[in-house]
Amino acid sequence: MAKILVTGGAGMIGSNLVKRLVAEGHDVFVVDNLWRGKLDYLKNEVGNFVIPLEERFFLLDLAIAGIIDNLVSQVEYVIHLADIVAGIDYVFAHQGEIFRKNIVINSNVIHSVRKNRSSIKGFIYTGTACSFPLSLQQDIDSRPLREEDLYPAQPESAYGWSKLIGNYETELLEKETQIPCAILMLHNVYGTPCDIGPRRQVIPSLITKAIRFPKEPFIVWGSGSQGRAFVHVDDVVDAIVLTLEKGLGRGTIQIGPSSCTTIQALAEMIVSISGKDIKIIYDTTQPEGDKSRRADYCKARDILGWDPKIPLRQGLEEQYRWIEEHIKRRQWMIPLMCKLAS
Repeated sequence: MAKILVTGGAGMIGSNLVKRLVAEGHDVFVVDNLWRGKLDYLKNEVGNFVIPLEERFFLLDLAIAGIIDNLVSQVEYVIHLADIVAGIDYVFAHQGEIFRKNIVINSNVIHSVRKNRSSIKGFIYTGTACSFPLSLQQDIDSRPLREEDLYPAQPESAYGWSKLIGNYETELLEKETQIPCAILMLHNVYGTPCDIGPRRQVIPSLITKAIRFPKEPFIVWGSGSQGRAFVHVDDVVDAIVLTLEKGLGRGTIQIGPSSCTTIQALAEMIVSISGKDIKIIYDTTQPEGDKSRRADYCKARDILGWDPKIPLRQGLEEQYRWIEEHIKRRQWMIPLMCKLAS
């Protein structure tokens, strides 16, 4: 049994990872500021929290230097998931804020690990495929991205830049302290539980629009020709657990499929799942981000023995049902809360 700290542990990836680590017998500590995560995400199927909140959950702002120094001193491994990210509209409207906060958060966490070098056995930093150069993502038929493509650097967004700097500082940490580190470059992660509020990302956004149709038009940002490598959260959790076992000290590893799905194909799949006669409207005045992105995940396969397992259609069907249930629950709760308040 290992003592493991997960930052951002109440988010989509974090909560699923925490449940997996607990199930495997590890002693898990969680830090989250609940900006997008929720405590309820840490409950199991019967509604019980999988960790004792009073002893193992810490509501902290990682932008404050040294705030987790004492906590890091109590664990053996740190898995750093926490960052500021949201849908493309939020990302491009708040670039300066995202850049500054992510750099501060990453640097603070890494420095806390550095100060506890004598007790830490491994550090995992989760980067993003958004850090790859824009010039390599201009055509839907572009070759799969490789780890060595990261430099010379040219990310499209401040988010990609901020995460890339975290990559670099993680490399410095390993070089200076000899703590075995790993950098996982995650492609577009989807699944449940997920944010369905105003900062939601593309898949929950389109699913929410399909559920609300015809009350809300089904509008897709951009031309729909832009593509992404969508990877299910369960596959990502598998990759992180495998990294703990055999990926530490092995550098940067991409986690994502080799297939690129266009947003048009994604939208059509969601419409098909909805069973509704939905007209798809493409708003080309809105940003659509990188044109194409997919992974050459040979390194993940060779080092970790990892392959993506969950088909996109299956994952979307599961997420559609989850979001539909939560929207219905919210619609039922609002009148009740208003009645109680009156």
